This record gives sequence, structure tokens and C-alpha cells, in this order.
Amino acid sequence: MNDVNQKEKLGIRLILKSLITMLVFVLITFLAAGRLDYWQGWMFNGLNFFFIFLTYYVLRDRKDLIKERLKPGKGMKHWDKIYYVVSTPLFFFMLILSILDATRFSWEPRIPFIAMLSGIILYIIGQSIVLWAKRANEFFSSVVRIQTERKQEVCTTGLYRFVRHPGYLGGLIFAIGTPLMLGSFWGLLPAIVNILLMCGRTYLEDTTLKNELPDYREYSKKVPYKLIPFIW
Repeated sequence: MNDVNQKEKLGIRLILKSLITMLVFVLITFLAAGRLDYWQGWMFNGLNFFFIFLTYYVLRDRKDLIKERLKPGKGMKHWDKIYYVVSTPLFFFMLILSILDATRFSWEPRIPFIAMLSGIILYIIGQSIVLWAKRANEFFSSVVRIQTERKQEVCTTGLYRFVRHPGYLGGLIFAIGTPLMLGSFWGLLPAIVNILLMCGRTYLEDTTLKNELPDYREYSKKVPYKLIPFIW
């Protein structure tokens, strides 16, 4: 199989996997809402579909990165497994809670349209930052591990010139934007918990990279901020 055909097949697998995930999100959204005229749900899922195809377009020439995204290699840190066990159900809890608040229960305080619009903007910004980080860093993975089989190197381009973990920065931004876009203030509570977990993961990953990835410690001296410029 030539390299072009392999890239195309990997890209198709990435899209199919993402579309299956999106189908789950669509079912959860409108089953929880109990109706189809929930425009915030259509906005949420529409943006996700958009970013699926944008991700494919931006990463279509990154065969090894797509492989890693589809099936990460060995060496995932044990604490990262714990992170996923906690954060994944918490994310779905946030999603369902936000939808129930916006559609079925209308808990106080009610969310104004400007807050929902802000959520949409934050979601777009956050997802765009994550995609930019994926494009810049050919070793971007969904799990914390040192990719020795790929001879992992420190990424110093793109947003990595300003913060050491721009993917987490993007995740933090769209985590705040998601419940607002869906029409709920109450959904911010589990979202904030997830953000705290993400900050903990950032610290642990940063420590791992300093200890195990060559040249990362020197890079951390040049780029002092882990997650948020001028703050941390």
C-alpha cells in the first residue's frame, strides 16, 4: 500500500470514528432534551460536525499523528487512566445536566442570550486552539505517554511558543463555553470540576515531560507558562 492510500484510509477511519462519537452526542442531546426544537443542541452538534471535517482537512497529511489519535501506543501513565475514569463520566454528566436545565427544568438563574452567544464564541475559540496545537505538534496524543517508538521531540512552534500545553488551554476554554452554549449556568459546576482535573493533569504531564523527554526542561525555562500566559 502506497503512502497516499494509507493516509486516505487513516483519514477515513478518523472521520468514521468521529462520526460514530458524534451520533452518540446527537442521541444524548435530543433524548435528554425530549424535543427537536432545541436550537442550542443543534448548534453544539453542528459545531462538532464542522470541527470533525476541519480536523480531517488540517491533519490529512499527518499519518503518524492520525494513527496515534486512533489508537495510542503503549506507555500510558497510570494516573492518566484514573483521570479518564473520572473525567469522562463527569463530562457526560455536565452535558446531560446542561441540557436538562435548558429544556426540561429551567432552573434559576436563567441564562441570557448574550451568555449563550459567549459560550458559542468560547467553544469555537477553544476547539480552534486545540486544532492549532494538533497541527503544530506531530506528537499530540489523547493520552499521556512518551512516544519513544516515534522518537518524540519537544514542540516549540505555533502556540507552543507561548504556553507549554496549548491543547489544555483550548480544552479549558471550550469546557467553559459548552454549558453556556447549551443554555445552562448549572452545567458550569461539573465543568469547573473537570477544569480542575485538567489542571492537575497538566501539572503531572509537565512533570513527566521534564523527567523523561530530552530537552523539555530547557524548553520549560524558555516558555515559563504551563497553561495560561502570564498566570501559570
